[in-house]
Amino acid sequence: GSPGAARLKVCMPSPGRGISLGLRVDVDTFRGTREGVPRLLEILLRHGIHASFFFSVGPDNMGRHLWRLLRPAFLVKMLRSNAASLYGWDILLRGTLWPGPGIGRRLGHIIRATDEAGHEVGLHAWDHHLWQARVERMMPEAIHEQIRRGMEALEHILGRPVDCSAAAGWKCTVPVLMEKHAFGFRYNSDCRGRAIFRPVADGIVCEPQIPVTLPTYDEVIGRNGIDDAAYNDYLLSLLRPGQLNVLTIHAEVEGISKAQLFGKFVQQALHSGVRFQPLGELLPPVNGIPLGRIESGSVEGREGALCVQMQEGVDV
Repeated sequence: GSPGAARLKVCMPSPGRGISLGLRVDVDTFRGTREGVPRLLEILLRHGIHASFFFSVGPDNMGRHLWRLLRPAFLVKMLRSNAASLYGWDILLRGTLWPGPGIGRRLGHIIRATDEAGHEVGLHAWDHHLWQARVERMMPEAIHEQIRRGMEALEHILGRPVDCSAAAGWKCTVPVLMEKHAFGFRYNSDCRGRAIFRPVADGIVCEPQIPVTLPTYDEVIGRNGIDDAAYNDYLLSLLRPGQLNVLTIHAEVEGISKAQLFGKFVQQALHSGVRFQPLGELLPPVNGIPLGRIESGSVEGREGALCVQMQEGVDV
């Protein structure tokens, strides 16, 4: 309580000073679009920050993931994160007991509102479930068709070209990179990693990748004693100055059941000097971006294989 202590507090640097945080919002489902996105737009507007929203625009068949409950690791994760209350039974059963609704066709006005609010808008998927479940076994033509349908739907909704994408479930392969290359995206965010790089696939240097560097809510919660009360502090402790920091939130989680928690995270982060940015603003000049490769890997707390940035750089 002494003047010296007060002075000491003021002089101490805040842990977040000079930290940029790329904020990516994945919108996987009909309910996430209808309920989660408007709530997130409200939170971001209140704090004057912008993010990158990646939309799934085709049929919502996410309930078809339920067969994965037969896999013990997935069942454990669903129980640990209390998935039914986190996502809602309508999301968990979507496309199983009744046909999945077309997201872009019915909710295009919400996607347009996101664009009009100044956020970066990109393609997540045409059919999120199909991509996540089968893309590693798809022929190039089928991959191309999924991207084409998604891009046409999204560009029709926005009335303008779309120049970025983020693969559903971080499922990406060399054929996916090759097919995306044909669309000429400015950048993609298809993998987990630590720094921006240009992946080399079949000898071709592809568009820059902006990997996600931070864990998602469902990967962390319920593990190592981390609950909602400790979550925001834990996430802030992972941010590093002078390095790439990219966080993925989900419209179905941070936009609905965990909206209050996310609102507090934004407040805490801003208070400690963190600067939120859409992913596209993190891109350096393309010529200065190092080359790299993607490979199949795993992430702690997430069930199944996904795409990760290879540890070493690559020469071509």
